[in-house]
Amino acid sequence: MWPFRAKKTLGQRGEALAARMLKRNGLKILASNYRCPSGEIDIIALDRGTRRDCGRETIVFVEVKTRTDDVYNTPESAVDARKKRRIRKTARYYLSRHSSDQYAVRYDIVAIVAPRDAKPQIKHIKAAFSSAPERDSL
Repeated sequence: MWPFRAKKTLGQRGEALAARMLKRNGLKILASNYRCPSGEIDIIALDRGTRRDCGRETIVFVEVKTRTDDVYNTPESAVDARKKRRIRKTARYYLSRHSSDQYAVRYDIVAIVAPRDAKPQIKHIKAAFSSAPERDSL
């Protein structure tokens, strides 16, 4: 069951669940619903745990997708090539305005299936797509 007020939209509830899960996993939330002329990113977080693996901390740009079911497709399948390009462009804007040279960058998806009368299922997909732009197919 949802532990949130009914006034919040499904997306807002999903983003709150995602932020809570990311914090529990050791990430520090830097921004929520970051907006700029290039677009919007649901959550921007700092993963300090990557310092031991890659020698530096990682700024993580997180797209949250929440659905009440996954009968026809999964929440993460809604992050198509066009959405990935927009997220990358918005991330570049964010990085250009913050001193970020010493950080690695990662793009994650948090996919949530939240039936109205059951506990939400949360899947954190780390490095869901690369920072390199995808080429359009011919």
